[in-house]
Amino acid sequence: MSAKLVAVFFLSALLAMVIELVRREKLTFKYAIGWIAIAAVGLVLVIFDGLVSAISGFLGFTLPSNFIFFSCIAAGIFEALFLTIFLCQQNARNDQLVQKVALLENELEELKKSRS
Repeated sequence: MSAKLVAVFFLSALLAMVIELVRREKLTFKYAIGWIAIAAVGLVLVIFDGLVSAISGFLGFTLPSNFIFFSCIAAGIFEALFLTIFLCQQNARNDQLVQKVALLENELEELKKSRS
């Protein structure tokens, strides 16, 4: 089995898995878009392998395989960065929610005390 077929199979499986997770509502589209983009770009580069050689030569990579490794590492770093940003935003929203709930509980306790 050639490496091209393995790559097409792997990227297609990744794309199908992400789409299925979005369909089952286990993954939101906001988080899935990065994985979909990575899989789609990977499929385009695998199918049009001359494009990889042209881009790697233009960017100064001696071997196309070095460009592929660099691209995979860069994509992983950017995906991790975006997920970290989303996580920090979620933590800030959770903090606000906890504060609002605490204020509401305090108000409820005060109302109970004033009624009794």
